[in-house]
Amino acid sequence: MSTVAEIEKALPHLTNEELLRVEAMLHATQRQRGVGIIFDDAYGVWTEDDQVSVAAEAWAALDKGTGKP
Repeated sequence: MSTVAEIEKALPHLTNEELLRVEAMLHATQRQRGVGIIFDDAYGVWTEDDQVSVAAEAWAALDKGTGKP
């Protein structure tokens, strides 16, 4: 089993505190690598993947007619 699969399997069983620690470690790793980060400030890290995800949700709402331009 791959490490990613093991992590994905373990995530639902972590406490909120443990999830926050994992999130902090992920953001620290992203900062070290410096790849794909759009914003990095006191509010947290905003990545290219975050941007794509939000854009996809917005377009889906517009396509369904549930959103307004």
